[in-house]
Order: sequence, then C-alpha cells, then structure tokens
Amino acid sequence: MSMRLDGGLSPVVDDDLARAAAESARVCVRPLVRSVHDRVTGTTHIVPIPCGSTREAVCPSCADKARRLRMHQCREGWHREDEPPMPAPADEPTTDDADDEDTADDLDGPAGDDERQIRSTRRIQDVPALPKQEMSQGTIGRTFTDPKTGRVFRPSMFLTLTLPSYGKVRDGGLPRNPGTYDYRRAALDALVFSKLVDRFWQNLRRCAGYKVQYFATVEAQKRLAPHLHAAVRGSIPRKTVKAVAAATYYAAWWPPIDTVRYSTRVPVWDTETAGGAYVDPDTGEVLPTWKEATARLERPLHVARLGTQVDVKGLLAGTKDSERTVRYLCKYLTKSIAATYNPDTDHDDDEPTPHAAAYARHVDRLHAEVRWLPCGPSCANWLRYGVQPKDPGPGLVPGQCPSPAHDRENLGLGGRRVLASRQWTGKTLTEHKADRSAVVRAALTAAGFEPEDADRLAADQETDDGHARFIWRAPEAGTFTYPAVIAASLRQAITWRAQYAQAKQALGHPPGPVDSQSATPTPAAA
Repeated sequence: MSMRLDGGLSPVVDDDLARAAAESARVCVRPLVRSVHDRVTGTTHIVPIPCGSTREAVCPSCADKARRLRMHQCREGWHREDEPPMPAPADEPTTDDADDEDTADDLDGPAGDDERQIRSTRRIQDVPALPKQEMSQGTIGRTFTDPKTGRVFRPSMFLTLTLPSYGKVRDGGLPRNPGTYDYRRAALDALVFSKLVDRFWQNLRRCAGYKVQYFATVEAQKRLAPHLHAAVRGSIPRKTVKAVAAATYYAAWWPPIDTVRYSTRVPVWDTETAGGAYVDPDTGEVLPTWKEATARLERPLHVARLGTQVDVKGLLAGTKDSERTVRYLCKYLTKSIAATYNPDTDHDDDEPTPHAAAYARHVDRLHAEVRWLPCGPSCANWLRYGVQPKDPGPGLVPGQCPSPAHDRENLGLGGRRVLASRQWTGKTLTEHKADRSAVVRAALTAAGFEPEDADRLAADQETDDGHARFIWRAPEAGTFTYPAVIAASLRQAITWRAQYAQAKQALGHPPGPVDSQSATPTPAAA
C-alpha cells in the first residue's frame, strides 16, 4: 500500500510505543519500507511491505496472519467429498506443499546404483512387516451408512505420532536424571524426523488402499522431542495405522561418529588435489570421500523409529470437534521449537524461576548435541569425524553448517513446520492467500465499495514510451520515521477493516475476520 506520512502518531511517540500500537492493531511491526516514484505524475510514495514472518517473536501480526492462512488451508482440504485436482508442476520447488512420493534417498541403502549393489536394502531385523492392501488412485476415504437412519457418513481422522522415550521425564518435560537422559539419540531422531515422517506417509498409502492426503504440523512436546499432528482425509482402521507406525523406520547409512578426530585444528580445503578436497591440517593426507566412507558399512549409524504412543481420532465435517482440532493443529506454528513451552520468570525481578533455569539447561544440552552432530550427508560437521561431506566445496567449517536444523531455536528441526500433501486442496499456499483476498474484494465490490487495485504500483506497468512507470528503490535516509510508517499503516488498516465490516453487514454476513470459505467453488463440507 502507498501512504502519506503526515499526521497520525505524535512526533514524541517513540519506537516502542509505535510497535505496541502495531501489535494491538495487528499490523506488521517490522515492515520493509520502499520508495516508489511515479514517472507519470512525478509523485513519490512510501510503501511498507509486511515482513511475512511466521514467528511470533519476530512479528506477532504477520505470524498470526500466516497461522490463520494455514487454518484456512487445513479446513478446505480435510473433509472434501470430491477429488481435488493435481497441481501443475511448479517452476521452482515450494516449501509449503510436500512432494511425498518415493525417492531413492528414502531407501535403506545409498542412492547411487553402484553403492546399492554393495549394501542390502532389505528391511532391518526386529521390525514387523507392513500390512498389504490393494492400492487405488483416489484420495477420498470410505463412506458409512447408518442402517437405522440411512444417513451416510464420510469420517476423516486426526492423527498424532510421537518419538520413543530417551529417559524418564517429569511433568514439566525435564529429565528426571539428566546424566542418563539419551540426548544424542534425541538429537539424531530430531535431525532425521522429516525423513521418518515421509516414510510413514509412504507406508500408510501402501497399506490404506488409497492415496492418503494429509495436512500435518510438526511441534515439540514439553520434553522438546518433535511430534506430528495430522488431519488425514478419509478413515483408516486404527489397527492399520498403528501397525504402519510400528513398522516404519528410517535408517541413516552414515559413517561412524564414535570418535571426534578434529576438534581444534580442522581439515583444510586443498585446491591442488584433483577437483579439490579436504586434507589433514598437519599431514596433508586427503580425507576419505563420502562414497569411500560409506562403501563397506555393515549397519546404519542410526535407525529412527516412531514411539508406541499413536493417537487416532475419527471426526466428521461440520462438527465443533473438527473446528476445534483445526485450531489445535495450528496452535504453536508461530513459536519456535525451543520456545514452545518457555517457562515463566519471577515477574518481580525478571529472574528465571528454578524450573525455567533448569529448562534452559535442558535446551542448551540438547542444542549442544544438535549443533555438532551431522544433519545429513552434506553437513560440514562430518569434517570433525575425518570424513569429507558429500559433494564438498571450500569454506565448510564444523559447527557452522548453514542448515537451520543446528540453530538453538529449532533443535534439529530445520525444515518445514507444515506438511501438506499435493492433493490436499490442489492449490499452493499462494493460491490460498489469493483466494482469501478475493473473498474480501468480492464483498467490498458487492456492497458498493471500490477496493484498491492490487497492481496499482506494479513494476511491470509501462508509460507510453515503453519505460517502467514506477521506479522502486530504497528510500533516502531521513524521509520517514518508524512511528510515521506505523501510523500510516494503522490508518490504512482501520479504513480497510471498517469498509469490510460495513460490507459484510450490508450483505447480511456475520461480523468477524475474513470468511473461512474459499473464493473458488469447492464442495468441501468443512
């Protein structure tokens, strides 16, 4: 949106008060400010662009907006009675819609054909076999008819998967005995949790008899182990779901990590070696390549399994339980893994309570493992164990792998927090966002308001001479202040919300936030 920077908040309002006002009004607290010059009119606009953060600690307003969008996406796909379209392949991979088809990297052995001849890809011992079911290509579950009333039901499921125990914990999530708590195993499980979840969905599809579609969120338990909540379209017998969970595992065929070979003087990149390679800093000996280090492995380094606690609940469309579950699914999406259950401090002096201090130590201990363990074959931390990462390059430093999985706030979970299968709704998250915008615009237009043109300042608009009409650039220093930007954002938000409330009232719609319906017709029952 464009805006004038006169009026609004008083010049004496400082940045903290401006931020508080933005949070209260649910507008972005850290907008990216750009200057847009109109070559036709000669005017310049200051345009604040919402940051779009999904973390409450960064921007509570944008994070809440993102959470509500995810709730809309969950509702639209859960209790569908028709087959959603298969979305067209995107030009670039997206981060919101998971492609969960089988891939070579998900097999027990390595991906390379030559290496697969060396290592067996049979299932590991002591893992039950998967139940078998003839597979169909549909994504909709079965219907059930009440013999007394003749009413037809099409239930769906709410599913929760957990990881196994690493030691006894107290009610607050703290280990009863930190000295015996298996932090290393907990960290390795978190680092490969996404792979384990992918394998579960692959197995469930093979055993359910149809192409299961899901909307799942990854959250942390109080003990900080990740677990998965999922809305699953269709109904699968609980016995089958639990059998699949018991039979699902992910085997990481990685080199041993029992001994740290380089803790202070780390391997260095040698450009004189053919193709470049990492060598011992003292002897110049070339470290084993990833292929060499994994060529003769007799067993995987780590096998991740799901815990025995598997909760399955059947739900019907249009019920209070179904809507309550949508909110529960997305409850913690605005928080980081480490901050999900931040204990309170002593509010008298802001000193941490004993429990809060102990919980911080628990986080630190888990992060110490996550920071230095390898997150995957390409992780720089392999240099600590005397192995070159897969596809190495210069500049790798142990403990500084760029993967967010190693960050303290993520504790091993550096990937997507929302996993939506491709045929959940047949739309990308961007398309869902456009749908909600279209709902508002349609209501405003129907009520006689003229909504602002979304492309009014688009960079691709041209003048008569064929040049760009609008020039976007960083604003010059001193042309705006943070309180002035927030003040203009508040005025615009208040205007838009008032117009939308009037439009809904004129059309006979109930007051409240943007309708949960899609702008495009869909027979979804939710």
